[in-house]
Formats: sequence, structure tokens, C-alpha cells
Amino acid sequence: MKTKHSGRRDFLKKTALSAGAISVFSLSSFTEYKAEENNEIIGLPLKIAGYDVDRLKALATGKVEIEGCSFTFKKDAIGDINTNVFSGPQDYDVCEIGLHPFMLAYANEGFRDYQLLPIFPLRVFRHKSVFVRTDSGITSPKQLIGKKVGTPGYSSTSLTWMRGIFQDEYGLKPEDVEWIMSNEDSSKDTAGNISKQEQVAPDGITVKLGPAGQDESDLLLSGEIDALFHAAEPKAYAQGNPNVRRLFPNSRKTEQDYFQKTGVFPMMHAVAIRKSLIEKNPWLVEAVFNAYSTSKIMDFSFMTKLGWAYSSLPWFAQEFEETKKVMGANYWPYGIESNKKALENLFRYSYEQGLSKNLLTINDLFVSSSLNLKEK
Repeated sequence: MKTKHSGRRDFLKKTALSAGAISVFSLSSFTEYKAEENNEIIGLPLKIAGYDVDRLKALATGKVEIEGCSFTFKKDAIGDINTNVFSGPQDYDVCEIGLHPFMLAYANEGFRDYQLLPIFPLRVFRHKSVFVRTDSGITSPKQLIGKKVGTPGYSSTSLTWMRGIFQDEYGLKPEDVEWIMSNEDSSKDTAGNISKQEQVAPDGITVKLGPAGQDESDLLLSGEIDALFHAAEPKAYAQGNPNVRRLFPNSRKTEQDYFQKTGVFPMMHAVAIRKSLIEKNPWLVEAVFNAYSTSKIMDFSFMTKLGWAYSSLPWFAQEFEETKKVMGANYWPYGIESNKKALENLFRYSYEQGLSKNLLTINDLFVSSSLNLKEK
């Protein structure tokens, strides 16, 4: 197998076996191995998990290879992946992970089994994620002072971003409102179960538990809360209930203005890789980064050429072109250099909000050899 990675060549040489032989591979110890089939080296086996979204589709379906590896990709919900990695069987070698839950596990629980790669499979502008009742009279963030605000998970990545943005941009501090955490989440089917790292309530903040059996959508409709901060569209809004609306009527314009002012495109998820695996196979860091990047670039190329034909959105092509005008051709960048400000904002938000015990840094969380990786 030809490769430009000398580290991988060394790996292959060390693990070479006689013809027809197969070494023993242990998921728990990640013993280095090589399998042979028709005298061709298969490579290091990996179990990968995440959502099979468009930018990961080529990787998930195997159209993009990870150099030096064979892998299986399992579609799994982020809440369930978080729990698997932080307190479960740790079945995955490489996986999508909630960025802020990972931060809290690292800072508050001493979690060190995985490290992050500067790959961000999910990013979302969050002004669209604030909902109010249509009869509330609330039309601006400042009017939330003294109000009850609901959420399924107080310390989720999305909520941490939203509180930080609202404080930076509108002067609304977390302590200015009363927080109600719902017992249920209407988006559970797609997001999975909420991990414990998403339910942290800091000192000095009023966080109450909502009535049993009611999700965040029920709380808003019943008037139990005045507004809702939620990563997903609540059930009532998704079903077109006329009693629920977004706080920002033209959230698209508000989010574009925010990006043009700050240059920040908030990331929700990153990619985690098992620490013991990369200690034995350091070449894997770049190989995984390149594969995720290639998958995304293939999706961009498809959108440019044929996305307008495959999407059911009638103005897909115009929206794609407008996005690139506002945010640049690579509007979904991987790597540290293009994402440093956004990451440092989230680190600051977590610490200022009393969630992370320490002010984290990029060097704390990310594999050191990934810090200078750039997309080709």
C-alpha cells in the first residue's frame, strides 16, 4: 500500500504477518493489527459514529476512505453518543460529539479518554432558536428580563452559545431570567437522550424543573414559560401552531448580520478520537481529518453542480450562492485557524456562566498534532 505517511508505513511494517495469517485485534486495548486478504493490506479497523448528514454522506457510505484504515460508520444520535463516550462502553474509535458536553466532561469530571479533532460536523446560527407565544408581547431580548425561559437542557452546547450571544449582543445576562428545565424533550427522536453534561445547573442561577410529563413545547403553550431556548424547533412550532413564533421574525437576516459583525459561525459538535489509539498510531490524526474534509468538499461540489436538481427547495441554488457571498466559498471550515475565535468564545461563555470550572483552551481539548492541520 503506497502512502505519504511514514508513520503509517512503520505501522504496516511492524504488523506485517506471514501470508494468510491474521493478527488478534482487541477493541479494549487497540492492539495494532493488520489483516490480509488476497495479499492486500486492509488497514487499521475503526468504528465511527455520527449523523449521516450531507457533508458526511460520502464518508458514511464509504465513498471516501480513511487512508490506512478500514471502518464501519454507525448512524447514532448525539445524546446517546455523548453518554456512550463519557460514561458508557465507549464503543466508538472516532465519533461526532457534543462540543460543550465534552468541555464539561474534561473540565469538571477529569475525562481524558478521548481528544478532539478540529472537525465540526454540526454548526448552527442560534438566533432562530428562541421562541415565544404570539400573544406574549415579547419582541426583543431585553424584554426577557424577569421572565421564565424554558429549555430541555440548560448546559447543552446550543444553550451555552445562546446565553453567551444574548449577553454579548443584547446585554441579557443568564441571571436576568428564571430558567425552567423541562422533563421531556420533543426532539428526543432525533437528538437522543440528554446526557448528564447537558443538565448542569450552575450556582447563582435559578433553574427549576418543569412539571412531570410535559416537554418544552407543552410548557410554552400552557404559559408555564414565557419563552423557549431550544436547539431544535419545538413540536408546537414544527406543527404550525399559530400560538408560537420565533423571537426574531427575520432570523436569517439577524444571523447574517451577526456573522458579518463577529465572523463567528457557532459550532455545536466536534469529532472525538480515542486517545490511546492515536498514541499508538499518530498518523491517524491527519488521515481522519483529511477524510472528513474530503467528504465535505465532495458535498460542496455536488451542491454546486446538481444540488439544485436533487433538493426539493425551489430556490436552493440561489440560497447556496447567497451563503457563499456572505460567508465565503468554504463557509463550513475545519481546522483551528479558521475557528479559533468561535472556540474561544464558547470557552469564555462556559466559564463566565459558571459551567466549566476552568477557562479551557484549544490546547487542552484538541490533539496537539491537529492544531496546524489545514484543508487542502
